[in-house]
Amino acid sequence: MSDELRAAIVQDDRTGRVLMLGWMDEEALGLTRSSGLVHFYSRSRQKLWQKGETSGNVMHVVEVQLDCDEDAVLVRVNADGPACHDGTTSCFTPWLWRRILQREQANADDSYVATMLRDGTALLSRKVGEEAVELVVAALSESEERVASEAADLWFHTLLLLRSRGIDPAAVEDELRQRDH
Repeated sequence: MSDELRAAIVQDDRTGRVLMLGWMDEEALGLTRSSGLVHFYSRSRQKLWQKGETSGNVMHVVEVQLDCDEDAVLVRVNADGPACHDGTTSCFTPWLWRRILQREQANADDSYVATMLRDGTALLSRKVGEEAVELVVAALSESEERVASEAADLWFHTLLLLRSRGIDPAAVEDELRQRDH
């Protein structure tokens, strides 16, 4: 390949989590290999850029692999912060977490999420406890639909509690991965 762009999949070396997708031309690939920092070619700006050059969230290269026909790249990295421009660990952040982050910015009068986060960790802790009890009761005596509904409430409020503490849900995934049940 000469000046063609390759899809570049960036993966966290420690967790295996896919962090983002970017594009690399030959120059970006060469700089990534030689500098040890991830570089991309911006299709919108039509120029080369280093990941983290403005945010400080650089990605240190562990390994670069081309696929079998050399039109895609897998880059395993150790990242110095969030991969996504929106501040999340991965650009492939689950829908619900991304929605919580968006609604957090809303006016508390217009958003349940903003209201709950404004009211703080103590209130959210009580709410998670309440939702956990409701799930247990439903699991013991109610329909599958009711159990799913209560599990959704518990899951949602647990995510709000994590947000109130500044914890990305990826940290929970990492903890479970380390336990490897």
